[in-house]
Amino acid sequence: MKQKRFIDLFAGCGGLSLGLTNAGWQGVFAVEKTADAFETLKHNLIDRDVVSAFDWPAWLTCGPTTTSELIENHSDALKKLKGTIDLIAGGPPCQGFSFAGRRNPDDPRNRLTEEYIQIVDMVKPKYLLLENVKGFKSAFKNSANESDKGKVYAEVVKEKLEAIGYKVFHQIVNASRFGVPQPRPRFIMIAMRNELLIDQSPFVILDELLPNYRKNKGLDSAKDTSVKEAISDLETEGAILIPSIDTKGFQQIQYAPVQLTTYQKLMREKSDKTSSPDSLRLARHNDVTLTRFKTVLSGHTKGKTVKKEALELLGTKKRSFTPLHPDLPSRTITTLPDDLLHYSEPRILTVRENARLQSFPDWFEFKGKYTTGGKRRKFECPRYTQVGNAVPPLMAEAFGLVIESLGHNNE
Repeated sequence: MKQKRFIDLFAGCGGLSLGLTNAGWQGVFAVEKTADAFETLKHNLIDRDVVSAFDWPAWLTCGPTTTSELIENHSDALKKLKGTIDLIAGGPPCQGFSFAGRRNPDDPRNRLTEEYIQIVDMVKPKYLLLENVKGFKSAFKNSANESDKGKVYAEVVKEKLEAIGYKVFHQIVNASRFGVPQPRPRFIMIAMRNELLIDQSPFVILDELLPNYRKNKGLDSAKDTSVKEAISDLETEGAILIPSIDTKGFQQIQYAPVQLTTYQKLMREKSDKTSSPDSLRLARHNDVTLTRFKTVLSGHTKGKTVKKEALELLGTKKRSFTPLHPDLPSRTITTLPDDLLHYSEPRILTVRENARLQSFPDWFEFKGKYTTGGKRRKFECPRYTQVGNAVPPLMAEAFGLVIESLGHNNE
């Protein structure tokens, strides 16, 4: 059977591409504008031999770029791809739709969805997979443009795709359904060209596929994966601390063979058993912060966000801060490293622990700084941000299998 081919737009560090590759798809190219995130994708999915995700075309430089630049410089090449691409996947940057901050329909990043649709119209793939935050499905109450008020942007996108010949299905889906140890509700849109046959909604197919998918991964389909099941092998208590392998002046645990949960075994597959993965660097908290964290661990309900009044008494201006519960899934991983507190240790999570909670395998390495700040935020995409913005690979893989099954009806 001919291998299905995909393009990944707004690819980030490669979570969606990794999942599709694990589902048997072949990537053609990926578009990501930030140099750090693209370097992570390139390092893991192109340069290394763990997986071979992309068959990169000669006409496109293998480097960071934007959808705008792709359209401006390579429209002819995109049109020549018509009939050769099975899937365009992509999650346009969603800051204007997120409930984590002020929702702004006029955020220029929202216009990237329009560029997504323009590329779809040029390439005319059989299928589309679009991932975004659940706020993508909510109406805007305020807008500088009166005509935008009350609109549900997901419906606007649906109408535009239908106008160029696609049937569209969408639903809010929790990542925890795929074994990912966090709920992470996400808006998922799957579309297919009108002439393609389909007997049922792809989300019905997903419901039928999931029990066997989780069973094949060794994951219990009757319960969610907990935080402790995901990262207990990375605790500092009882571990040997060594100098960080990727940052001077910091420490990390010595990655060692220990008794592993099923999920941890899955995350350690294909990793080098003799060496440590990257991104295990432990934060250096000052005494004031350590005292605050210890107070939260001893005096606040784990798994629940600390109330604003309590945060003020603790002397922090954080808007959201949650001590994790070891026996429950994590709260949704964000781009901020200090939104979550370890369930038993007075510290924030490492990048690797966040990556585990996003279902990135341990062999997957992250490039760039750990954090950044100030004006550099506009240009840099550090590791915590890369992980927080990513599509969980376990979730992406399942959707890759769903879309592949749709294709079986049209061969």
